[in-house]
Amino acid sequence: MKHDPAIERFLDATWAERGLSDNSLQSYRHDLSQLRDQLARRGRTLADACREDLLDVLAGEVQAGKSPRTVSRYLSSYRQYYRWLLREGVIDRDPVALIESPKTGRGLPKALTEEQVEALLASPDTDTPLGLRDRAMLELMYATGLRVSELVSLELANLNLNQGVVRVIGKGQKERLVPIGDVAHDSLSFYLSTGRPEILKGMQCKSVFVTTRKAAMTRQAFWYMVRRYAMRCDISGKLSPHMLRHSFATHLLNHGADLRVVQLLLGHSDLSTTQIYTHIAREGLKRMHEEHHPRG
Repeated sequence: MKHDPAIERFLDATWAERGLSDNSLQSYRHDLSQLRDQLARRGRTLADACREDLLDVLAGEVQAGKSPRTVSRYLSSYRQYYRWLLREGVIDRDPVALIESPKTGRGLPKALTEEQVEALLASPDTDTPLGLRDRAMLELMYATGLRVSELVSLELANLNLNQGVVRVIGKGQKERLVPIGDVAHDSLSFYLSTGRPEILKGMQCKSVFVTTRKAAMTRQAFWYMVRRYAMRCDISGKLSPHMLRHSFATHLLNHGADLRVVQLLLGHSDLSTTQIYTHIAREGLKRMHEEHHPRG
């Protein structure tokens, strides 16, 4: 994909202002480059496109079978870009201002049952160095609710095992301290003292979770690892890389945790983002009532 200088300047400015992740910046680059190419076929550029041009492009995406959620993401990328062009004085009118986002609804994140989590956590073979690593990763993610990106980028300097906390640098470079919990603490300590040195074999690496290549675990490798253990436990269905994070939040709420505490632990800037987990918790309570109440 050919990089556009204007798009790259926008991405640099957006990263400096909002501290977005590489994945978010890559999504912006993809969406805007795609828009640039489609406008070029209409004889337009990004800077001189009007509202009708953008509506035509979005209509074409819908006709091509793109979901409302995907089209909504495209529109969000366009909106951020044209607001930046307006602030920079490149354009004097925002062509996206009067375009409404498609109604997408809000899907509930998938969470495992507590029994499924227990089976998943017990799956790695802790007689091997890699099994110790995998067990520590799963335990830590479920104990802390870290995002996958936060988990795999964790460095030794971020751990304070004496105090039982992990320092997390989340979205927007926001920092939070999250308690680890006794079980995850023990699993992590055993991995660090036994499994990790065996994997590294004398090599140095600042990352907590390392591979046989003596480098940090990647998001993709973690995802395949989780899939492998889920299949071993006969956990079926469409699994999300964040399923342990979702399970962490849901199970906390099921056991009476305060919503604002869960918000802080997850690193959500907006409480409404955390509130989606209350719907899952309510569904779980309803099923429990139906199963156990004599008049359920």
